[in-house]
Amino acid sequence: MKRFVITTLLAGITAACAGPAIQQEPTATAVLEPRSGSQVRGTVTFTQAGPDIVRVSGSFSGHTKGPKGFHIHEKGDCSDPKGMSTGGHFNPRGHKHSGPYESAKHAGDLGNLNFNDKGTATINMVVGGISVSRDKPDGIIGRAVIVHMDADDLKTDPTGNAGGRVACGIIR
Repeated sequence: MKRFVITTLLAGITAACAGPAIQQEPTATAVLEPRSGSQVRGTVTFTQAGPDIVRVSGSFSGHTKGPKGFHIHEKGDCSDPKGMSTGGHFNPRGHKHSGPYESAKHAGDLGNLNFNDKGTATINMVVGGISVSRDKPDGIIGRAVIVHMDADDLKTDPTGNAGGRVACGIIR
């Protein structure tokens, strides 16, 4: 009888533990390293938060105070010392450059990072038009993230007049 009770309890515990697993949302990260002789570094994480929603969060250091352009670029290649091997802004739909919350924009238009007096910035935003995927047309895995020298004016096509590329990281 004692063996039956223990076996029944163990079977119940095993069944409870074998229930549906908590599904983790797809996540990708880029570690940004300096380019163009800068000291700018950072880490940014992209988490799929819904069918067409991605949370972007990260921290950065080493830049001068003020807003600085922040974009996903089409090629995941940071080999060029000036970051030029990343190509242009990721733009699978062929839209004009705009701000991150416009419906018609480059998929890679993430707006500006706002660096403080200490040269640091954080970001925590939600955007549409991209997915944490390698296989979908709007997928960002394998592409590059760039921090620019200057502010993105959110309108001038194709780059927002954001200047040189001072940090680069590949989204993995």
